[in-house]
Amino acid sequence: MDFCLKKITLSLVVASTLAYGATQNVQSIQYEGMIHISEAVAKRLNEVKVGEPLDPVIVDKSIKNFYDQGYFQDIWVDETDGNVTFHFKEKPVISKIELKGYKENDEEAIRGLLQIEKGSLYDEKRLEGAKKRIIEALSLEGKIDSVVEIDTEKLDNGSMCVTFIVNEGEEIIIKKVRYAGVNVLDSDDFDSMIANKEEQWMGWMWGRNDGKMKVAELQYDPIRIRDYYMQNGFLDAKVDEPFVRIDFDHYTADMSYNIFEGDIYRVSDILIFQDNKVIEDQELLDMIVLEKNKPFNIKTFREDADRIKTKIADLGYAYVQVQPDLKKDKEGKSVDVVYRINPGKKVKIRNVIVSGNNRTLDRVIRRELFLAPGDWYSLTNLKDSRNAIGRTGYFESNTIEEKRIDDESMDLIVQTKEAPTGNIQLGGGYGSFGGILLSIAVSDRNIFGSGINLGLNLERSQRTNNYSFNISNPRLNDSDFSGNFSIYDSSTEYDSYSVASTGMSVGVGHRFNRYWSGYMGYNYSKNDYSDIDTNSTGYDPRYYENYAKSSVILSATFDNTDDYYIPREGFTFSQSFEKSGLGGDADFLKSRTNFGAYLGLQKWTDFDLILRYKARFNYADESGYLPLGEKFYMGGIGSVRGYKGYSISPTDGVDSLGEPYKIGGEQTFSNSLELSVPLVPEARMRATAFVDYGMIGEKRLTEIKRGGYGVSLEWFSPVGPLQLVFANPIGDQSGDDVTHFEFTIGQRF
Repeated sequence: MDFCLKKITLSLVVASTLAYGATQNVQSIQYEGMIHISEAVAKRLNEVKVGEPLDPVIVDKSIKNFYDQGYFQDIWVDETDGNVTFHFKEKPVISKIELKGYKENDEEAIRGLLQIEKGSLYDEKRLEGAKKRIIEALSLEGKIDSVVEIDTEKLDNGSMCVTFIVNEGEEIIIKKVRYAGVNVLDSDDFDSMIANKEEQWMGWMWGRNDGKMKVAELQYDPIRIRDYYMQNGFLDAKVDEPFVRIDFDHYTADMSYNIFEGDIYRVSDILIFQDNKVIEDQELLDMIVLEKNKPFNIKTFREDADRIKTKIADLGYAYVQVQPDLKKDKEGKSVDVVYRINPGKKVKIRNVIVSGNNRTLDRVIRRELFLAPGDWYSLTNLKDSRNAIGRTGYFESNTIEEKRIDDESMDLIVQTKEAPTGNIQLGGGYGSFGGILLSIAVSDRNIFGSGINLGLNLERSQRTNNYSFNISNPRLNDSDFSGNFSIYDSSTEYDSYSVASTGMSVGVGHRFNRYWSGYMGYNYSKNDYSDIDTNSTGYDPRYYENYAKSSVILSATFDNTDDYYIPREGFTFSQSFEKSGLGGDADFLKSRTNFGAYLGLQKWTDFDLILRYKARFNYADESGYLPLGEKFYMGGIGSVRGYKGYSISPTDGVDSLGEPYKIGGEQTFSNSLELSVPLVPEARMRATAFVDYGMIGEKRLTEIKRGGYGVSLEWFSPVGPLQLVFANPIGDQSGDDVTHFEFTIGQRF
């Protein structure tokens, strides 16, 4: 309204001037108060020209042109003796913007909802648009009657502070879900796939259905149910959109589905048609999991299509197209499965470009790639290259983009994002056992971007001295060989004795293929006891014998996971044997077995859940002399959480303080089941619930059994991967050393 009045007033003034015959040509044009538009741009928008008569219609049109730019709150024009001045009052700048009552700490969600940044011009239409998006987001979460208020405040500097105050509405709880027409399948099975589920008793508990309506998922739930029918052969199944009845007085809802099941179709034939034959049809048929005369399964059908595509793409046909088709026989209730394949042309890799590695050397990345310039394209090699880069642990993330050059060539662009791999720790503290403690530790898994792992640790207290140095190279001279070397010196004063240990290890490994590697190493250590309290209740001379250990280690490792720290797919397996007695005093054989399985659940849950299973089995055979320090112990991170590290052990008598004297076990088994969920994705922070269980014994594995459960916080902090563990013991007994908190830095989660 204000804009229209100003234009009318200006037009009347100019018209009055013309009525008295005082038509005035424009002598000059000035602009005042204009900041966001340059004078050059203003001249293009302004249709008033120097040397031409001042026409009110043209003035009004120019004012409209300026308003359309969205920068101005007010515009007016005055004229004196042919000198025309355009005056502008610009909209204030938003210097502060906040969202309260909804997603306050989710920066990514706030940006997506508001779409207004600091420094933007104050525009009421944009504010109303943001308000509408917030209400729509709440509605999609099943919350109705939500209210969003916009509070604005003009600050002393003329800028604006805008606050969106959200009062979330009530959530709709689904009390009943009914399925009409379900005769063959069990409707209870639908709960595992649909998002809108019926509320269960004690639905607030983890793993139970809380019944909260997810409006955005309503359109997809019928598709999910129909897909489940097609996994069981019901190709004619139809599932209507759900009918929803909402009780707005109590914010509850009932839902009803009408379902037509139809009949089960069986696979009558499986056919392959290649536009250009590049592989024998039988080779592709041998890969197909669908079976003739068995019920059709749409999930297996899709997976078979992917297997065919991968097989042909591995032959160099990067642009292969696999078009699956179904030919139904409604009378015979059978279906022919048809795969039409257009392989295209064979594609060669023209160039491989590495980017994003500000620290890591190009060659460190390239040696993990299974595709190089001049190679034929391979989809499997491409995926394995991504996973191999992830397993190094040097990068937070990596992608390999396929850039098409023409029908017969492409470039691969490897994009990486560096992860922190090194840290320096200076520490000090006081403990009831060691007294004042000073320590310095320097470690880097990728020093100077070379892929070499280097570590130095110096620690001193009133009772302990620990010094160690280690260096390892996973790819000596960029070959398939690896090497390592480490030395250490430590001493500890206990109440009943003191022990000093000095040792070194050296070894070489070899990578046999992209998953399997082997290792052979040599260890030597010397361990001396002193200040032994022979009057201790638990004194036994065999526990305090000085000994030297000279041993050889052989091991094999399998790893096809997709990331070093947070794998979402794949397995790890390692088996090692250590034989001592090649010189020295100790004479024993040790076996260590480790297994890990990782499964990302996102494609089933639409959420970045990760399921992990880890198991460890250790066994020692005393062929001559097995020292106390070479036996096995449980407790802490890596075995059974909820107990102090190395505290679970068979015992023999008590020490001078009356505490059970731990003598270690000769066999131990522990395993863990973990479920990891994203906590703060932007900070790469996750929360993991876990259950641990283990057994240890001297003669029998089942002599001692302990368990633990809890949650851990996994965070890629500025000093490296940090894990905070909050645990409780299961089955603990009197005398056990329990602990409820532990942490590690730099270890694989």
